[in-house]
Amino acid sequence: MQLHGPEVRRKAIDLLRSGVSNAEVARRLKVPLGTVSYWLHVDRSKRGECPGRPNPKCPRCDGRALDEPAYAYLLGLYLGDGHIIQYSQHRVPSLMIACGNVWPGLMDACQAAMQAVFPDNSVCRVRSTGCQNVKVYSKHLWCLFPQHGPGYKHERPIVLEPWQQRIVDAHPWEFIRGLVHSDGCRIINWTTRLVAGERKRYEYVRYFFTNKSDDIRKLYSDTLDKVGVEWKVTRRGRDPFNISVARKASVALMDAHIGPKH
Repeated sequence: MQLHGPEVRRKAIDLLRSGVSNAEVARRLKVPLGTVSYWLHVDRSKRGECPGRPNPKCPRCDGRALDEPAYAYLLGLYLGDGHIIQYSQHRVPSLMIACGNVWPGLMDACQAAMQAVFPDNSVCRVRSTGCQNVKVYSKHLWCLFPQHGPGYKHERPIVLEPWQQRIVDAHPWEFIRGLVHSDGCRIINWTTRLVAGERKRYEYVRYFFTNKSDDIRKLYSDTLDKVGVEWKVTRRGRDPFNISVARKASVALMDAHIGPKH
């Protein structure tokens, strides 16, 4: 491979800046056309003149407006079924939210929220067994999801930053909906009652949220308290990982704002 010294590169840049074409510079200096094109790209990049779409802005770094309701929902999804990863072959990390194939409406809502939060980035879906991962690449994922870290979420502290808590306080139902859509469900329970000497079947709606992280469950229950939803902890064996909403008035509130997944 032929190496070209800084003097040759400087002459090429001077010619390119004066308006000489890439091909003519390559001919005059006996440098491959691809090398000249690369030098031109680097020079333009240093001067902020690269053609094409500008780098996406970040609400935290650049003050870009943030769609807060969409972010509150996406934050709930992330705390449940999301993760951020950066492979060695990629320069930019990716956020992936796993959405079951049985819930196409949830998949659409997740993609819409992700696109609203990252309007300058492309959102895609990656098929996997029984689900699709809704995915976006952004170098600002760490800024918007500071809860990211090594290992499982239930093995490390999960605490909202003050600016995140402000958004959740302003849009609690969107946050609750994201958590329920990730690690929750709406089911119909049944029991029997003795009525006038006859045992009859009685059905009632119940919401469940299940997560191993004490911190994430507390974020969910604290937000339920703020919107007036009564809840209780139910155990599966010895593990108190389930939060149940079963009282009629509270279920009505959840149905009005959340409803069943679809």
